[in-house]
Amino acid sequence: MVASQLAKTFKDVLSRFLASPSADRQAVEELVRGIQRALLVSDVNVELVSRLSDRIRERSLSEKLPPGVSRKDAVLKIVYEELASLLGSRPPKFSTGGKKPYIIMLLGIQGAGKTTTAAKLANYLKKNGFKVGVVCADTYRPGAFQQLQQLLAPRDIPVYGEPDSKDSVAIAVKGIRELAAHDLDVVIIDTAGRHKEQSTLMEEMKMLEKAIKPDENLLVIDGTIGQQAGVHAKSFHENTRVGSIIVTKLDTSAKGGGALSAVSATGAQIKFIGVGEALEDFEAFNPSGYIASLLGVPDIESLVERVKLAELEVSEEKAKALLSGRFTLEDMVNQLREMKKLGPLRKILSKLPLPGMADLPEEELEKAEERIKKWSAIIQSMTAEEKSNPQIVDDSRARRIARGAGVSERDVKELIRNYQLSRKMMKDRRLRHVLRQTKGI
Repeated sequence: MVASQLAKTFKDVLSRFLASPSADRQAVEELVRGIQRALLVSDVNVELVSRLSDRIRERSLSEKLPPGVSRKDAVLKIVYEELASLLGSRPPKFSTGGKKPYIIMLLGIQGAGKTTTAAKLANYLKKNGFKVGVVCADTYRPGAFQQLQQLLAPRDIPVYGEPDSKDSVAIAVKGIRELAAHDLDVVIIDTAGRHKEQSTLMEEMKMLEKAIKPDENLLVIDGTIGQQAGVHAKSFHENTRVGSIIVTKLDTSAKGGGALSAVSATGAQIKFIGVGEALEDFEAFNPSGYIASLLGVPDIESLVERVKLAELEVSEEKAKALLSGRFTLEDMVNQLREMKKLGPLRKILSKLPLPGMADLPEEELEKAEERIKKWSAIIQSMTAEEKSNPQIVDDSRARRIARGAGVSERDVKELIRNYQLSRKMMKDRRLRHVLRQTKGI
């Protein structure tokens, strides 16, 4: 859920830009100033705002427009991409990588809602098929262990703690050992809240990390603290490497933009967000959904993909050669490699006006992506003559090329067969017509 004030301000700024007569320099400058105001009011770090706005201005005024794309759509794509460069364009997936138990250590300052977040995370992971347990290693806040028990007992999630002990390291080590006996997939360690200037607690955190060797350090950030999010995130990251971030209280925060500062300070991605007080008010963070809500453009992903597809670089001369079947083996592989840069093949193929392309089996798409990697290596191992005239590649040449590329002879011959098939397909009038429409040739 996007902080309402930030989202409202962004929507107003973009509405004015889209309503302007043209996307000229003046309109872009007004858009950039509006984005700056929106982020600063939402307590995003000033230096971060400056870098972000400079990038948006520079790209909006200098980048060449792809064929068939309006300047306004291109600018919207740039704004989306620059925000996504901070948050990540794809939702980070939670995975244990097969390790049992997978150890997560929660970090955070006092008042961030860390203990409640530990319970929410445990509940979320259990609902997603993981066997989870929680260790209460917070020896400073009275009632932390009882709070976890109260929240998780109804969900049949085990909690380990020693309310009378002050040795957080010993509690964590013993707790992991005890819970591991239950054949759990994940063990979450709830630690004491720390302040960036509490050197003793920071030192304890480093001792905990050394003793339990967590697989992931998850930093819990309070969405209401604004620019201070970046300060705290940086301090934690300098002491104990932050793997990913959970932002809490996004349902009530008018300063949710502080999360951007936190991400920038650590280089970590936001993995989960808390959007309410109930145990179920917790969800995986979807960066594209967050940005779409922020910008007030629900179909922003479709717009971005359409512009990216139009950006596929094919010169007029190469395009004509492609359509007439006069293209080299290297041309074909280079074009496939350019397409791969745009993202997953399924999304790209679904945008082409070819029936059934988006319905290809996942296995086939994975094979196609793997082939592109192999074929690129094969091309680099071929002589100029072999690239321009692959018919001369006999068994002896195929063996030499395969050794140089680290692939099999079968892979080399498969590439040549596909090249010959592609040239033959380009003679099909219908396919040429589709490609002309797609590229505007």
